[in-house]
Amino acid sequence: MSVTERRRGLARPSRLLAAGLVMLGAAGIALAADAAVSEGKVRALLKERLPKTAIGSVDCATIGSLCEIVAGDNLFYVDAGARYLVIGRVYDMETRQDITAARLLEMNPDMLVGAAARASSGVGAEELTGNRSAAVPVPAERPPAAGERRTLSLAALPKDGAIIWGNPAGETVTVFTDFRCGYCRALAQVLRDMKVRVVERPISVLGNRDIADRVYCAKDREAALHAVYAGETLNPAPVCNTSGLDANEAFAARNDLRGTPVIVRRDGAMLEGYRPREFLEQWLKGAKS
Repeated sequence: MSVTERRRGLARPSRLLAAGLVMLGAAGIALAADAAVSEGKVRALLKERLPKTAIGSVDCATIGSLCEIVAGDNLFYVDAGARYLVIGRVYDMETRQDITAARLLEMNPDMLVGAAARASSGVGAEELTGNRSAAVPVPAERPPAAGERRTLSLAALPKDGAIIWGNPAGETVTVFTDFRCGYCRALAQVLRDMKVRVVERPISVLGNRDIADRVYCAKDREAALHAVYAGETLNPAPVCNTSGLDANEAFAARNDLRGTPVIVRRDGAMLEGYRPREFLEQWLKGAKS
């Protein structure tokens, strides 16, 4: 074989690879075009079928065969033909993420987690059914009436059910959390940096209580709590008495704690929803002795 023939032989794979890359690039462009056409088609169909609903964004590329529809502060889903409208939560079973709640929090960071999970699509539902009681987003902190001070007495709660962590000598703050709640994870880091004493009381607003049971029954509850917030998966812990967690759930129901996090100061003053460090430091200084 001559040198020229060898060079031609070596060139063939490169040409084949280049041709393959061109084909992949063309396929990618075609897929992108199809997605754009699909989203445009869905938007046109929604305009026809929900003429009173102002449609914001349409995303048909993120959640399988569903298209995510944003209409104002509301979120709902339709199929690619915009025939079937889905009102509710989409949950990713692989990542164990409540996609609907996470997306609503992206849209409105002041929303209360848990209430966010229920705030799917009041607009489309009202237009289709005439039901004006459809769920709407709940702000993280409802403005109090004149002279009203939002407080929560913790006297009815037993000692059991609390996971106590942080600085034993620091200011005490009680928080109601859900281990699936991203804003609870962010709040835990803020409180850790503030070196306060945290009395954490898990409640379940985004799913079952399995994670809370594992953390509560762990040999080192504080370490287990931070491991979960860091995204680690806990092995099942030995069975323990979780009646304190039952008490947390019952207390939350009685006091209409519909989401997490809920932050309670030692004098009973209460906040619903995540707050940054600067805000919390000033808020804690306002506690009555």
